[in-house]
Amino acid sequence: MKLPLAYYGDPILRKKGALITEINDEIRQLVNNMIDTMLALKGIGLAAPQVHASLALFIAYFIKEDEEKIDRNKIRVFINPKITFYSLDLSCYSEGCLSIPKLHGDVDRPMTIEIEALDLDGRIFTEKYHDFDAHIILHENDHINGVLFVDRLYPKERKKIESTLREIKKKFSPKVS
Repeated sequence: MKLPLAYYGDPILRKKGALITEINDEIRQLVNNMIDTMLALKGIGLAAPQVHASLALFIAYFIKEDEEKIDRNKIRVFINPKITFYSLDLSCYSEGCLSIPKLHGDVDRPMTIEIEALDLDGRIFTEKYHDFDAHIILHENDHINGVLFVDRLYPKERKKIESTLREIKKKFSPKVS
């Protein structure tokens, strides 16, 4: 089931996600719904706060150049993730976000990272990611810590998009009667 998105300006996007203490049917259903949502919106990553669940959980897909569409079975689930290593070397990629429609910006992030997390079976795993895949992980990990990619833009770049951010906030803010 596709879930409603939280958009820029929604306070849930600024909260730190709570650690998940039990991987139960509710969490499994949330993950399944997040996958449906990400696929419907043609994203490559989605964090729980983006679907109004303030939890330390995100999903990601590492698309290969020769793939034409996402294989649902290869979407990776990260529960209670912790970045355990950041390289000093940086890489820069243009990032966008489902919660901030139509905006993109260049973000510098570590070129290599290592992450430790739980999978849906509650098993701990550690993986290393490089380049664009590292950007995906760090972008989604930021979401569960209340940080958005626009917070990582250089001030000059951020200034250029301020009016668009205000428009997004106004468009998607709950209407008060």
